[in-house]
Amino acid sequence: MPHLDPFTVPEFHLPFENSKDPGADRANAEATAWAVERGLIEAEASEQFAGIGFGHLAARVDRGAPYERLLLLAQWMAWSFVLDDQHDLLIRAGRVDDWQPLSDAMARHVSGAPADPAPAGPAPAKAADPAPANAAGDPARANPLVASFAELCDRILAGMSPLIQARYRRHVPRMLRSLDEEAANRRPGHRPAVEEYVLTRRHSSQLLPMMDMVEADQGVEVPDGADAAPELRELLWSAVDVISWGNDVFSLPKEYSCGDTNNLAALLADWHGLTLPDAVRAVEGRIRDRVEEFLAASRALPAALDALGVTDPAARTAVRHRVRCYEEWMAGTDLWQRHDCTRYRDERFAAGLEAAYTRPDLVSVA
Repeated sequence: MPHLDPFTVPEFHLPFENSKDPGADRANAEATAWAVERGLIEAEASEQFAGIGFGHLAARVDRGAPYERLLLLAQWMAWSFVLDDQHDLLIRAGRVDDWQPLSDAMARHVSGAPADPAPAGPAPAKAADPAPANAAGDPARANPLVASFAELCDRILAGMSPLIQARYRRHVPRMLRSLDEEAANRRPGHRPAVEEYVLTRRHSSQLLPMMDMVEADQGVEVPDGADAAPELRELLWSAVDVISWGNDVFSLPKEYSCGDTNNLAALLADWHGLTLPDAVRAVEGRIRDRVEEFLAASRALPAALDALGVTDPAARTAVRHRVRCYEEWMAGTDLWQRHDCTRYRDERFAAGLEAAYTRPDLVSVA
């Protein structure tokens, strides 16, 4: 990878407004306490973990939601950061095979499939700790990362309509598979093509399940006919790309320090012989172009819905609300990274070290 010369995070072209729900601080503190109680992080470093600001991010993208749903989104976000850190730890420790049983258990749970049958043989005389009820027959489900996922997943689905449930059930397994793709990208000597990486990043960002949650909380229910419209789908990808590429700039020092090539700036530098500051400016240009494409697609959307025969006023209102949610996501994530989040400024993290709150034994805990 090129030398990491100092660079300044640009002020990205994001002509959208955003404000925070007043429940941000409370949600951040309660989601942190939940992560400690579930054994996901080291309690001694809970203050550092809280500095990620997941409650503030939730409050920026889900403003006005009932507090219990805002908290649930903050807890899911907290869990997702632990997931990301644990997956990274396994890759760097050469233990990526340990990830698959956990990923499989989570995919089975969100699909509603039963756990794998218990292995044949006599039961142990006494278990060290009682496994949660949903862990029966599937040892991976006793892991805190999987058990907390199952808890959150059940609560999330309970607050969704069948239409949004179906989308969430599709998006979570695809998100999990994308982490396998990113692990493959980090094989020695391998570098993904830029466009290949962009497609993977749309899912490894973990945005799609969270966007489903926000739509459910905000009462946004876009019918399948409109949801499948290419014009609306392109608006989604524009928003996800803008968010993901901006995050790649903020997280570049950390990913550079541990040789992670899953970063748009690093790949542009590598493929095109750019310095990293020049690559960051190239990412800024791509974000500007993508935002302009988003704005053009937004203006063209009413005519596209007419052409599709989507005339129901409720459906068209839901589409408008979805587009507004995308705008909140783009502006909110940028403001969160600049003002509410210490994750990408933490010296240990930027040096490629594990955060103090990370449990190195978490995946091996049964």
